[in-house]
Amino acid sequence: MNRAVYKRILLKLSGEALMGQCGYGIDAGIVGVIAREIRDLLVFGVQLGIVVGGGNICRGIQASAAGLNRIAADYMGMLATVINGLALQSALEDHGVETRVQTSIEMQGIAEPYIRRKAIDHLEKGRVVIFAGGTGNPFFTTDTAAALRAVEIRAEILMKATTKVDGVYDKDPIRDAGARFFERISYTEVLAAGLQVMDAAAISLCRDHGLPVVVFKLKLPGGIRDAICGQSVGTYIGG
Repeated sequence: MNRAVYKRILLKLSGEALMGQCGYGIDAGIVGVIAREIRDLLVFGVQLGIVVGGGNICRGIQASAAGLNRIAADYMGMLATVINGLALQSALEDHGVETRVQTSIEMQGIAEPYIRRKAIDHLEKGRVVIFAGGTGNPFFTTDTAAALRAVEIRAEILMKATTKVDGVYDKDPIRDAGARFFERISYTEVLAAGLQVMDAAAISLCRDHGLPVVVFKLKLPGGIRDAICGQSVGTYIGG
């Protein structure tokens, strides 16, 4: 297909997506591949916001489990998302894509502060906007940040690209070969079954605002393009 089904999209990338085979940190080659993929999406006329995680550098909940104060650990995780956002911005600009990074915690000289109206203005001018720093508050995941930003910028859909599974299952398909795959599932079913595809706060926010979610595996190249063009990839979560 050569036409995007959605006009304004919020894409959620995990920090691990930027890690490639490195085991830790950022693989510049993989980030470049992702940047080219995103550049090619803009040909379809889409407006794209991105929320990126920080798990390739620091995951707050894991740092807390290792003994750090949970609030401090979560702020460390937020800073990791800013590092990833800057890396992705650099790669996108190397490929000719005008990009802005907005952070939930003000970082003068590094990125713009998050301002909803300004973000929408950037999108309408064809710029990619990377939302870094999570929600700016501890105890909330970047999945919740993605849902929040998607609602705020009036995205038509939230697309979560994963690195391990190709959608939503009733069990962990990596551990259980008999896990059942869902091509389509409701918000309520996800919450009632306690499925771990996204945290409950993110799913509840999407449900309350009627924001559909597509969960798919990040296959490069072409995976993101297939998703925005409405091909049958991953799992659709809706009403």
